[in-house]
Amino acid sequence: MTRLLPAQVVLLALLAGLSLANLVRPHGGWVALAIAAPPAALALPVGGRLALVTALAASVAWCWGGWRLDALDRSELAADIGRAGDLVVVTTAEARPGSFSERQFGRAESFEGRPLDERVELELPLGRAPPQGARVRVLARIAAPRGPSHGFDERTWLRRQGVHVVLQVDRIEVIGRRGGLGGVADRLRRWLARASTPGLAGQRRALVVGIVLGDDSGLSDGVKTAFRRSGLYHLLAVSGENVVLLAAGVLGLGVLLGIPRAWSHVAALAAIGAYVLAVGPQPSVIRAAVSGCAVSIAWLLGRERDGWHALLLAAVVLLGWSPYALFDPGFQLSFAAVVAIFVLGRPLTKALEGYPLPARLRAPVAIAVACGLVTAPLLWVLFGAVPLLGVLANTLVEAAVAPLLGLAFATALVDPLSPDLARILAGSNGLVAAYIARCAELVAALPIAQATGAGAMLAAAGALGAAGFLLRLRR
Repeated sequence: MTRLLPAQVVLLALLAGLSLANLVRPHGGWVALAIAAPPAALALPVGGRLALVTALAASVAWCWGGWRLDALDRSELAADIGRAGDLVVVTTAEARPGSFSERQFGRAESFEGRPLDERVELELPLGRAPPQGARVRVLARIAAPRGPSHGFDERTWLRRQGVHVVLQVDRIEVIGRRGGLGGVADRLRRWLARASTPGLAGQRRALVVGIVLGDDSGLSDGVKTAFRRSGLYHLLAVSGENVVLLAAGVLGLGVLLGIPRAWSHVAALAAIGAYVLAVGPQPSVIRAAVSGCAVSIAWLLGRERDGWHALLLAAVVLLGWSPYALFDPGFQLSFAAVVAIFVLGRPLTKALEGYPLPARLRAPVAIAVACGLVTAPLLWVLFGAVPLLGVLANTLVEAAVAPLLGLAFATALVDPLSPDLARILAGSNGLVAAYIARCAELVAALPIAQATGAGAMLAAAGALGAAGFLLRLRR
């Protein structure tokens, strides 16, 4: 990004205001400062109009961010910690199994008959978790989340998601399912998981569902560990590739059916919206969806399509909903990877032209190297481990990820029309999934697959230095 456009300056101001709310809440005198900033910007001699708009954007974003943080920090049930009673809760996510219990996010609707609307976390015995979207009546004890332990602060992690209490469930009864938009999202998710994997079972089915929906709950601990050590765990978080393939598939189908391109773009927007509902509000999928929608809308309006503009817009949307997202590992890694691709991807691709590497592999290898260098310091800070063979693993599976996603979406489209053909497609996709899993296991089994401790720190420092050197060469 050599020259900032006015729209990008305004978006950066919005990001600065939303991020600032995490440090200083705009109360009292701070609100007066936010109100005074835009008029003060008029005194600037150069770019007065842009300075005014920028100051106004930053001030509004700061105030909005403070209001959203106050809303996320509000809890009615915190005053009832230590009490037990009957609650009505709607589960809003799939359960996360642990060693001795399962954890599941939900929204409490009532406690002892008192109406509520608050996010909570359910702590359930193993095998007792209801499906996502279930409306349940529970007998539970209201407890405070655990504090820092073994390097993880559950209380802070949950607070940043608007959760302030844990319901330790003793008895649970399913009494219905949620309706509205949430109910539509649940039905879309169940349909896509079922229609994209007819006839598949076990780890193959779990891996297809994991890559398509970003849900790793069906994978064994061994497979998850292999994906982490090999540097392939990002495949289990819905990324831009998923959204791009979905939109491209809809646009391609429109061409085959002779539908005008404008209506094909409208259909692509609808497909992206439905996919986001099915997957849920993961930072990576929201980023990709906002970017994809921005590109289609720009085409419909005849405007120039700019990747940086779409990326900044996606960050504003995510932080506008929750400024706490700034601290989310998914947010940090997702945006860092895209920035790495924008800044280092093309120079690295050109640099590889002088090496004996097939032309079709240059871009994937360059992207893997760029993402690996930029995300390595983050992985060390966040998790204390850095995969060292991520470029190798991503190169091995690069040619398989797109076919897996394409086959999954095609299977879901064909399943209502021809179940037999859908089973054939799903069976082929199972082979692709098995290949990806095998690559992850083979790379993870190598002794140097992952660095931890001091080795991870050295790897992160080396990656940071290499990224800085490449950036200097690019300039």
